[in-house]
Amino acid sequence: MPKPVVAIPADIREIEGNVWQATPNQYVRAAVKGADVIPFLVPALESGHDFDEILDRVDGLLVSGSRTNVHPSHFGREATETDGPFDLARDATSLPLIKRALERGVPLLAICRGLQELNVALGGTLANEIQEIPGNWDHRKPDTADLDVAYGIRQEVHVKEGSCLASVIGPGTVRVNSLHRQAISAAAPRLAVEAVAEDGTIEAVSVIGSKAFAVGVQWHPEYWVGSDDPSNRLFKAFGEAVRAYAAGKLAPAMRQAAG
Repeated sequence: MPKPVVAIPADIREIEGNVWQATPNQYVRAAVKGADVIPFLVPALESGHDFDEILDRVDGLLVSGSRTNVHPSHFGREATETDGPFDLARDATSLPLIKRALERGVPLLAICRGLQELNVALGGTLANEIQEIPGNWDHRKPDTADLDVAYGIRQEVHVKEGSCLASVIGPGTVRVNSLHRQAISAAAPRLAVEAVAEDGTIEAVSVIGSKAFAVGVQWHPEYWVGSDDPSNRLFKAFGEAVRAYAAGKLAPAMRQAAG
């Protein structure tokens, strides 16, 4: 069986006046090393995508984190000066791609901004600058150039017993590296809350009634794939779901060839 392919929606980046289609290498590395799949970057376009054509060619969808935020117009709110930065092409690519992937039963793993996009795609809302909400922790990324420190595993979340995530990494308290200033405000009706931080911030969700693995986490398991057990387990479970989906696509053709 050929190695399965996983789509990763790209971000728009401007570098020295040139516009780049890009994604952080840590997600590509985790897809290869942790899920044992071939990553395929989907360019971020404000229009022109045929999402079924894209999904016909892949076996899974990995929606990465990003330094940009989902534009508030996608969940019924006007943007303020503190809501950005934005990436409208990423929004126009990821949000419909997520919806169509779920409709088709394509396995999905959404991380950080990806979790927020999953929530918005299904009708939920987001809160910005959550560290300013009374009683909330400061979940923002530490201001340091040392990425091992910035992505350090320092925060505890509680994984709900009986949840999809608990079947992968176990229930109870898990230490993670959650780095964000935007978070789920109202969870979409189709999302089950899988894990929360001690301050009540939603840290993981799954899609209720999904046809395949469909999980979103607010933290960054991709960074520590290879050394952190919960991170390894999450990417391994995603990879197994992707391989099962790919095998299901091949089965009719194999039966026809055998017949």
